[in-house]
Amino acid sequence: MQRRSRKYVLAALLCLGGFWFGGDGRCPAADAPETAAGRADADAQVDAGLLGQIPQRIQEFVDQKQISGAVTLVAYRGRVIHLEAVGLADVESRRPMRPDTMFCIASMTKPITAAAVMILRDEGQLSIDDPVSKYIPAFAELPLRDGKPKQAITLRHCLTHTAGLSGSQQNEGSLQETVEKLAQRPLDFEPGAKWQYSPGLSVCGRVVEVVSGKPFAEFLAERIFRPLKMVDTTFHPSTAQQQRLARLYQPGEGGKSLAPATHWLVDLSPDSSPNPSGGLFSTAADIGRFYQMLLNQGELDGQRIVSAAAVREMTQIQTGDLTTGFTDGNAWGLGCCLVRRPQGVTAMLSPGTFGHGGAFGTQSWADPQRQMIFVLMIQRTGFGNGDASDIRRVFQELAVKAAE
Repeated sequence: MQRRSRKYVLAALLCLGGFWFGGDGRCPAADAPETAAGRADADAQVDAGLLGQIPQRIQEFVDQKQISGAVTLVAYRGRVIHLEAVGLADVESRRPMRPDTMFCIASMTKPITAAAVMILRDEGQLSIDDPVSKYIPAFAELPLRDGKPKQAITLRHCLTHTAGLSGSQQNEGSLQETVEKLAQRPLDFEPGAKWQYSPGLSVCGRVVEVVSGKPFAEFLAERIFRPLKMVDTTFHPSTAQQQRLARLYQPGEGGKSLAPATHWLVDLSPDSSPNPSGGLFSTAADIGRFYQMLLNQGELDGQRIVSAAAVREMTQIQTGDLTTGFTDGNAWGLGCCLVRRPQGVTAMLSPGTFGHGGAFGTQSWADPQRQMIFVLMIQRTGFGNGDASDIRRVFQELAVKAAE
């Protein structure tokens, strides 16, 4: 397909999708006179043919019974250039996957929690180098497993998984009760000495409650979700939203089928407490808006969420030379995983790409050098490391090639 033809196809796709980050929602006609900006867009050479291969390749994973279905989103230079749904959200009822299907995003919640902390930091209400005990006194005398720590754990330690906290990320009662119980366990290591995935973001969520005087879910809705028009991001999906949830699946007998699965993260009881480490449900489009805000240095559609300085701190390496993450070549920012040295499943991404995966295979990543966002929404468990999945690799490879 020639580049000129690709431009017309891409314009049609964008009109059908209707998604523009930072725009007025209107779709320019394919035959509109080219302005300088229009020529720049054409020069971007987005290959609609390659984007069109993404659903085909994802369908292969559906056919192989690795997933029931998926929603994929790619944004480039501030606009969504791909949003597709493949397969089924519910195999038993044959309910199809749709672009607005909702997913439990699990640990993809963590960067959002980090943004909440940085909002308060921007307002001078806290410092990320404050000891946690300043806000939660129960953390004042935490011992090590084999002695006494040389320093108190800080919010920075919690945001970077270097606090030494141990235990499950599952809430035990309210968020306040959960964090108080964490404070009763000795630290696994000296704060800052190593990286260990932990419930540190839950501690940060409780600090947000203490400092703001508002329940964590209310703070996120007021300061992040409503301003960003993330209308389907919530800890407690409504009855109507529950009809759009993708069902969780695990390998069936012999690995030749999918079987329904259960997990505490998909608890839909209305009295379950908000989990800052992994409790949110969302859509691909909503997550795309959050990451576009970060790529825009904290602002989207005229709504300033966090400062540019806060975004830089979130997306810069905070863990030095420590080994971090679930794939090789990574480092950690504040609530975000960073690609330090692209390789393997991140080989196609630029150094400095940031994002996070979720327990059920969901992935959200932003590449500042390419000005691209990649969101993969699936819902499976028992298939190994979701951050290193072939589904993620294939999706990202095609998306990056399309914009080269």
